[in-house]
Amino acid sequence: MRAGRTRVALTALLVAGSLSLAGCGMDDGGAASPEPADKGSADGAGKAPEEDKGKGEGAPEGVAPGEKAPDGAPAKLQFASRTLDGKEFKGASLADKPSVLWFWAPWCGTCQGQAAQTAKLADKYKGKVNFVGVAGLDKTDPIRSFVKAQKVGNFPHLNDQKGAVWKKFGISQQSSYVMLDKNGKTVHSGVATGPDQLSKQVAGLAG
Repeated sequence: MRAGRTRVALTALLVAGSLSLAGCGMDDGGAASPEPADKGSADGAGKAPEEDKGKGEGAPEGVAPGEKAPDGAPAKLQFASRTLDGKEFKGASLADKPSVLWFWAPWCGTCQGQAAQTAKLADKYKGKVNFVGVAGLDKTDPIRSFVKAQKVGNFPHLNDQKGAVWKKFGISQQSSYVMLDKNGKTVHSGVATGPDQLSKQVAGLAG
């Protein structure tokens, strides 16, 4: 009887240990939550706000990266957010057209310098390429003030203060652009480029 109880106890300990290791593996394997931006840095660079691990990143449950979700939209476009006027925005609405997602913060000098060019390109490719601003790293009022002052209200801007969309696309620094083809595949993702390079990238995206 004592030997039987010993085997049961050892089995229980092994199972508990396996679960503990699996939990640590999930934490270590996931994307690390970026820390808040340092607004006092010399170059104005910051990082996406912290968010609960496992939320808002990757494909929906049961959908492999690059595949289409049950509603027909690419998995990369399966996200939801709110615009600055509080309206719901679904990433699936970007399907079937190339898209440019601009990740910015209102106090970022580089973002201010790119605003006019981004707005110009949004006008030039209206109807051909979707443009969406994804604002973060600050509160609603400064974000709204930026849109008004920089005259970039000709395309929608998401109020992504919690960084859900930033994290989904793996963005940790502003100003960054993510460009998706009509199938939702990322063809470019990176920090700000010069006006000429940005124009060439968007022109190539439009086809």
